[in-house]
Amino acid sequence: MKMVINGKLIDKNDKIKILNPANNQIVDTVPSGDLEDIKQAIESANQAKAVINDMSSRKVSRILYNIYEDVLKNSNKLAQLITLETGKPIKNSVDEINRSVETILLSAEESKRIYGETVPLDACIGGRTALGFTIKVPLGVISAITPFNYPINLAIHKIAPAIATKNCVVLKPSIKAPLAALELVQIMAIHLPPGVINAITGHSSVIGDEMVSSPLVNKVSFTGSVKTGISISRKASMKKITLELGGNDPLVVIDDADINKAVKAAVSGAFINAGQVCIAIKRIILHEAIANEFIDKLVSETIKLKMGDPSDSKTDVGPLIDEDAAKKVEMLVEDSLDNGAELLLGGKRRDAFYTPTIIDHVKSNMKIVSEETFGPIAPIIRVSSVDEAFEVANNTEYGLQAGVFTGSIETALKAANVIDAGSVIINRQPTFRTDNMPFGGFKNSGMGKEGIKYAVDDMTKTKLIVFG
Repeated sequence: MKMVINGKLIDKNDKIKILNPANNQIVDTVPSGDLEDIKQAIESANQAKAVINDMSSRKVSRILYNIYEDVLKNSNKLAQLITLETGKPIKNSVDEINRSVETILLSAEESKRIYGETVPLDACIGGRTALGFTIKVPLGVISAITPFNYPINLAIHKIAPAIATKNCVVLKPSIKAPLAALELVQIMAIHLPPGVINAITGHSSVIGDEMVSSPLVNKVSFTGSVKTGISISRKASMKKITLELGGNDPLVVIDDADINKAVKAAVSGAFINAGQVCIAIKRIILHEAIANEFIDKLVSETIKLKMGDPSDSKTDVGPLIDEDAAKKVEMLVEDSLDNGAELLLGGKRRDAFYTPTIIDHVKSNMKIVSEETFGPIAPIIRVSSVDEAFEVANNTEYGLQAGVFTGSIETALKAANVIDAGSVIINRQPTFRTDNMPFGGFKNSGMGKEGIKYAVDDMTKTKLIVFG
């Protein structure tokens, strides 16, 4: 697979091997880009600004519709690439592609709805004879940096709104899973002027540093770790930034909840993509009155999950992204057991695979719930009251999404008010997301919002026009 710079496919002698985490076999190679490559990509994006800015909104929308149709035609290939490079079960990869093409479609529609507004200048002294209105103008060049777990959808959430607002993009996908993203950019580049969309791969930290610090870049949109996000915020200077830095998402189940529905949500939310999702359930907080019933049903349903070959359409849980990631999960589980937690199910590792695991009697200070655990783990914390449940839910440095199951409207409204998270989702798991909703968290979960309308707003700047 090759990089895309200024509309051209770029290869290098220095290659990086991309491995299938399910069997550790080489899927493909990608170029190991360097400082000169990223500078060239950013410069080509900067030069292309004038070309796309000169386009009508109608033309930009039509281009996005054409991209939508082309990506849809290549959806099977893209889904297979996702599964090969990430180990994501193929049925989940298909879901990711379906969401991604819809996100492109939403962006095509939104590109024709970028409105300014009139400003009543006569409401102030000196403004009686003046007419004022605002327009939205592009920022310029967007640096997009994405992780491995949703290599297409998270890239689309940055690229498509950027193009809809007549910006140019330089994408750096995760080197752990760059193939599907590079294929996506190659498809998109066919429909766009050279330089509007670029993609570069490489291990070198100078690539990321240049994407953040270059004076030609106007916004950085990043999804990844808190540590890297903080570093970006320090280096970005006066640039706009959107940071999606993960979560420690709770599922709270109150004693008046629909237990069967909550259990189904817990299984889906904790083990999807082997738990490697920023909004996966990281903590299950149970009212003690229903804890035993809930746990019995959770164990019974989790046992039904099939772990194995991710290319098999019947597989529910595949491997983690690599063996090191699985070893980290293994270590966190062992630490919790050493500190008094009880293993109810799972707890076994084979290479990059880790079995769906349920742990009871977890305490909030255990690493497995105080940190963001990226694995197929369902840690259970028991509480004795609604107030304690919400206090435990807030006992984290993160605040991305929270799910609350209750039959009480009063409890639901209280949850909405007191839980400190970007989204509070009632009677669904915190893994719920549609691609048009405002998505982004509080505290160390980051800043800014994705979701097409909201990303479009953040990828423009407001200019005021006044007629005297």
